[in-house]
Amino acid sequence: MATDTIAQDDLHLENSDAWDGAKQPFKASYGKLMMWYFLVSDAFTFAGFLIAYGAIRFSMPSWPVPDFVFKTFPFGGHTEGPLLFVTFMTFVLIISSVTMVRAVQEGHRENQRGVVFWMFLTVIGGASFLACQAWEWTNLISVEHMSVTTNPFGTHVEAGTYLDDAHGVPYADGVEKETFVAGDGYLIHKGHHGHGGDHAGEAHGGEAHAGEAHADGTHDDWIKRRYMTEGGELKQQEFGPKAFGALFFFITGFHGFHVFSGVVFLLIILINVASGLYVKRKNGYEMVEKIGLYWHFVDLVWVFVFLVFYLL
Repeated sequence: MATDTIAQDDLHLENSDAWDGAKQPFKASYGKLMMWYFLVSDAFTFAGFLIAYGAIRFSMPSWPVPDFVFKTFPFGGHTEGPLLFVTFMTFVLIISSVTMVRAVQEGHRENQRGVVFWMFLTVIGGASFLACQAWEWTNLISVEHMSVTTNPFGTHVEAGTYLDDAHGVPYADGVEKETFVAGDGYLIHKGHHGHGGDHAGEAHGGEAHAGEAHADGTHDDWIKRRYMTEGGELKQQEFGPKAFGALFFFITGFHGFHVFSGVVFLLIILINVASGLYVKRKNGYEMVEKIGLYWHFVDLVWVFVFLVFYLL
């Protein structure tokens, strides 16, 4: 009986192609399968970062309000509409994903000129996104002085009334004072002062603040406005949680590195397509499809970064 069973199994294997070579699992080539493996592993990395951000975000009693932090726009300063610039960045990246789809479609049609045209537009979209992110970082670092160790953006945990104006100078008698409610965000500015009088120090009863000295004898101080709570307590603006700046630059920087890498790979493959390297392969420009998978992944990850970081 055992011999008959073994013979039947051997016969079954001989009549089956299950063990034949050159088979493509899920009708995907080896290259595309390896790209999927890489994307899945990279998705776990991003998921870990975003989950860590969410855990830290909701463990803090106060956290900078994204609508307040990200409301600047190039050549327009602070706008009333929050998140306009980052929404524009998101739109640019999504449009680049659409042009990438068109490049892949033209590749399936073996249309070399079409692939070059749509890939070039994708490169322009990716480069535009990087330029926007560079401006956002420059504005936060140079203008608003945020760093991985200092976060000038804070959030009020109770309602109150400011005793000083935005320059740290006490309000004059009869001037209407600015009020705020719990949850309102604020930005601690830096003031430029000389030897003649430190206005920020005068506004806070002569309290000295850590500043940056310059060669001309002047220095920059953080202007922390005083305020009176509804309960009658005198308080002062405080820096926001350090983790905010560190997480922002790390997570958006890590994604930006992916976008930069994608633009470089797109350029290399675009040059190869234009040179006719893939014409003789007659495989529907599979290399374009593989870089397309990577680019769609980068776009999808940004949607989650936008959701978790800019909307929570």
